[in-house]
Amino acid sequence: MSATDPAPEVVMTLPQKLFAHAREHPQLLAQRVKRKGMWRCHTWADVFDRTRSIALGAAAQGLQRGETAIVIGENEPEHYWALFAAQSLGVKIVSVYPDATVDELHYLCEDSKARFIFAQDQEQVDKALALLERLPDIRGIAYWDNSGMWSYRHTLLQSFDDLTAEGRRQHERHPQRFEREVNAGQADDLALLTYTSGTTSKPKGVMISHRWLMDNAVRMSSALPLEAGMEYLSYTPLAWITEQLLGVTLGLITPLVVNFPEGPDQVLPNVRELAPHIVLFGPRQWENIAATIEARMLAASWMARGIYRWGIRIGHDVHVARLEGRAAPWLSRLLLPVAEALALRPVRDQFGFIRSDVAVSGGTAMAPDVFRLFHAMGVHLRNIYGCSEFGLIAGHRGERYDLETVGPLLDVDPAFGAPLESRIEDNGELLLRGGTGFLGYWGKPEKTATIQRDGWYVSGDAVRKTERGELVYLDRVEHLVNLASGHPYPPQFIETRLRFSPFIKDVMVLGDATRPWVGALINIDMAVTSRWAEERRIAFSTFTDLSQRPEVRQLVQGEIRRINKLLPEGSRVVRFANFPKELDPDEGELTRTRKLRREFLEVRYGALIDGLYAGPADIACEIAVTYQDGRQGVLRATVVATDIDQTHTP
Repeated sequence: MSATDPAPEVVMTLPQKLFAHAREHPQLLAQRVKRKGMWRCHTWADVFDRTRSIALGAAAQGLQRGETAIVIGENEPEHYWALFAAQSLGVKIVSVYPDATVDELHYLCEDSKARFIFAQDQEQVDKALALLERLPDIRGIAYWDNSGMWSYRHTLLQSFDDLTAEGRRQHERHPQRFEREVNAGQADDLALLTYTSGTTSKPKGVMISHRWLMDNAVRMSSALPLEAGMEYLSYTPLAWITEQLLGVTLGLITPLVVNFPEGPDQVLPNVRELAPHIVLFGPRQWENIAATIEARMLAASWMARGIYRWGIRIGHDVHVARLEGRAAPWLSRLLLPVAEALALRPVRDQFGFIRSDVAVSGGTAMAPDVFRLFHAMGVHLRNIYGCSEFGLIAGHRGERYDLETVGPLLDVDPAFGAPLESRIEDNGELLLRGGTGFLGYWGKPEKTATIQRDGWYVSGDAVRKTERGELVYLDRVEHLVNLASGHPYPPQFIETRLRFSPFIKDVMVLGDATRPWVGALINIDMAVTSRWAEERRIAFSTFTDLSQRPEVRQLVQGEIRRINKLLPEGSRVVRFANFPKELDPDEGELTRTRKLRREFLEVRYGALIDGLYAGPADIACEIAVTYQDGRQGVLRATVVATDIDQTHTP
């Protein structure tokens, strides 16, 4: 089945689709992984054989239908095989971010009632072993990377080599068992638990069925020009539902050739080497790439910088005009091939976008300036908007779409339910129904009830709808804020625009009913800003020192002034300060997907926030920190508050 085919009347499970590929075209390339500098290929027959062996090996250790298994590790073929293997047995999977702490892993294992852990390597095995005393129901731990594991001995621990060897022995004894297990699967069986980011409370496990995955994958394919055999690099963590839809589910139903990088630090070099047809990143990754491009241009010679700026201007005139339905200037159309040869194609080649027919930003909104930059380069970047609970909601389609929006509602194949419908409440909140819908939170019926209302899913997102029926994402409803004057403003809407600056990595916009105006705390991008400072011979010793340098504060001030011009007067940033330390997920300041933990930050940096509004330029701060070696300490720093308009008086 290609991505454009209608859904079958009988919806398959993922393992059933894998079985069909192995039967119908066993020698077709399915996966490719780079290891020790060499690309290793796996056909559908290979993937099926590994999946069967892992499944039967895990079953021999007692893993049973209806239970839960954890997979913790980077995106590698073995992660996919473990996922398919567990689902072949009717076991639901929880994919975990590889940098999860022991406590985070413990919570996910305990909440999901996990019985088996598939781990990548020594680091992940150490986390799993540390949990066994607290989780006596774990029946086995299997790891696929043997590096450093030669001295490990535990009755529940075994390598993938041993697990698959046992699986092959089981297959020889019971040659029909695996096929029976796969055929016993139903579309409405749970395939996954995907956990919410936990920005305001403990993460909740969203129940995801095979039908839900197939429904949402077909929705995605209705917006993207996918073709069988396209190359895709699996990079975004499998704990993120969008990767489960594109890399795993569309990888099966299109099918795609799914590639895996040599390691997380080799993603961009491997993207450049492969030049995949499909590129998926979250908004932060696209923003980081845009910032990297801008930073490289800042460091380039005046001639290279001039050619780049000229090429981007020509690309903008032509590609963005097409996107917006305008006629491009005739001179720009004439000069586009020259701009392509001198500037645009070399930049795309540097970042591996030379064959990118499908470029996707998945998640929440992103600054339109970021989209315009990539379109000017010739990368037709589009947004897919959705949530873990309901699935994919809207997306950019066709050759013309509004970059200020996240697109119109996506199509639902009738095999999966009614078309998507939306309703916008008086407070701007988006309600939805249609398709497979929201199946509920694992073990939390009371939480499930709070986001369902009269048959509608309550998204919690504040949106507005354009005359063309496209949705504009503003913010979470709970994050829309009224200032003391009663003027409402959307913090995230402002933050996404500020983050487009190459010098700004994270932004926390401030202001509520007790505050008279909008303020901001800025986390500078150390890599870009330090290079900028070094080129200007600005001396600094630490992140804290650099962030408070007057030249850096003036630099950030200029970036905020530029963005302020795009905002209504009452929503503009009036005063800001730079964080004296980098925000860190390991200290609870960010989620693993680099979303701000606002409530935590408001407590930790309470003195800084109060000082920003109180008036003094110099604010004394004491911040508890955890060093990389685990030691606790206190960072004492003087943070300088800066007015955007020098005539402002706090």
